[in-house]
Amino acid sequence: MSIPRFPQPLQSRRQFLGHSLAAGAAGMLVLGSSPSRAADETSGAIEIGSRRELFLDDVLIERLDGQATRQLHHPQPKALALVHDAPWEGTGSGYHSVFRDGDKYRMYYKAWHLDAQQGKLNTAAHPLFCCYAESDDGVEWRKPNLQLVEFDGSKANNIVINSGTVTGPGGGTLNVDAGHPAIFKDENPAASEDARYKAILRSASPNGLLPFKSPDGLHWSPMSDEPILRGLGAFDSQNLAFWDPTIGKYRAYWRIFTAGKTTDAEWKPAGHRAIRTATSDDLLHWSEPTDLTYADSPSEQLYTNQIKPYHRAPHLLIGFPTRYVDRGWSASMEALPELEHRKLRASSTPRYGTAVTEGLLMSSRDGTHFHRWNEAFLPPGPQRPGSWNYGHQYIAWHLVETQSSLPGADNELSLYAGESYWTGNGSALRRYTLRLDGFASIRGSMSGGEVVTRPLTFTGDKLQLNVATSAAGGVRVELQDPGGTPLAGFSLDDCPEVFGDTTARTVVWKNGSDVSTLNGQPLRLRFALKDADLYAFQFVDG
Repeated sequence: MSIPRFPQPLQSRRQFLGHSLAAGAAGMLVLGSSPSRAADETSGAIEIGSRRELFLDDVLIERLDGQATRQLHHPQPKALALVHDAPWEGTGSGYHSVFRDGDKYRMYYKAWHLDAQQGKLNTAAHPLFCCYAESDDGVEWRKPNLQLVEFDGSKANNIVINSGTVTGPGGGTLNVDAGHPAIFKDENPAASEDARYKAILRSASPNGLLPFKSPDGLHWSPMSDEPILRGLGAFDSQNLAFWDPTIGKYRAYWRIFTAGKTTDAEWKPAGHRAIRTATSDDLLHWSEPTDLTYADSPSEQLYTNQIKPYHRAPHLLIGFPTRYVDRGWSASMEALPELEHRKLRASSTPRYGTAVTEGLLMSSRDGTHFHRWNEAFLPPGPQRPGSWNYGHQYIAWHLVETQSSLPGADNELSLYAGESYWTGNGSALRRYTLRLDGFASIRGSMSGGEVVTRPLTFTGDKLQLNVATSAAGGVRVELQDPGGTPLAGFSLDDCPEVFGDTTARTVVWKNGSDVSTLNGQPLRLRFALKDADLYAFQFVDG
């Protein structure tokens, strides 16, 4: 039987994961510097503990047999979540930050308006603002009347941060661009109450980023008297930072040009749009930056990055970069929606009419080396007004967990993406859904397929699967020693077929589900799938 392999060679997989095989008899596989990502020092097994593991990469996969493949899944469109049609918003609104905060969902975004006119784009309607919306369920959103920032003689709006000059904590003058916001709730346990929320804004001049803090997510003050990461990137995108609990530091990700040059006051683009990162203990002082690298992915124009720890598996950093492609004029381009307006935008700058954008999916275990799916994660979809243009399918930072619209079903993931950019009276934000952990799966056809893991160790009493099968399909699980021999009582023959569609199904063998006697013991998992998708697995207590 032939064994399908992943397209990238083993060496490139090690490079992108930051792996190294230490010399010596142990042959330890090292997954980054964090203990939670380390291998067992005596067996060479990957130590997963009680982490939930997804199939976003092939770190744990030894081989795929039969009709088993690694499958990318796509979010499903739902209703519009928000329309940016207020006078202080407009067609250029975007760069959304979304997160769950207790029993409330919060959203922050750029408010801007552009009018396409012959030979130019008019951006003089109003300054760049950062606006705020909230929701009780992540589905229906409202724009509260904040009474914070004046617009056109009134504070009756949802503007939360204004562009302009502000005074830093030491008296320094800062030039704030509120139109490139990335806002998050700080999960650092050492964060003070007056800095429970953080914002990363662009410095209009000099070049750099500005960290802000807030006790309530509404009232903001600068944390420094000068930009951070000054002169180290273009920053003309949604540049972000967050607390990474796996390494106990802040991470930042921002926009660069691969051959660009920056000065204190400006950037000069050249080369490809790309992503750069650094780490910090306090959000103010940063390590030397590193450019992201990818496994088996071509050099492409990436507008945003949208990286953040996945809340159900924080050791995995998941990003939704925007791929930008200028397709030029052709019969297909002229067949796309809103040709007249497309040509109007192109009269200002050709690429404004001929470029199209879409959302990608990537993940990392060390924050620098990423596996990026080369196929589109969120393609433009069916042609319709407001689609297939420059600015379409920019995915918000980040996804959130919401209730399913099907009563009694498991929760799902909601993510949000922009449309109607630079057209009509205002851009819009559409909600999309995905099953929990549902980014990618190991798919076994009805003919049958198998996936066998590399040796690993775990802690927990039972094994749970996130799995979806047909009525006739199923999954069986075998536990093996590192050499591939089935463990007594845990062979495929001992495992009744698991079937159903659930995010947490406990595997039961003939002698029950208890695997606690195997804690810390190096072993392999063999999954035999028939008309089934395996999204994730986890060893849990109880």
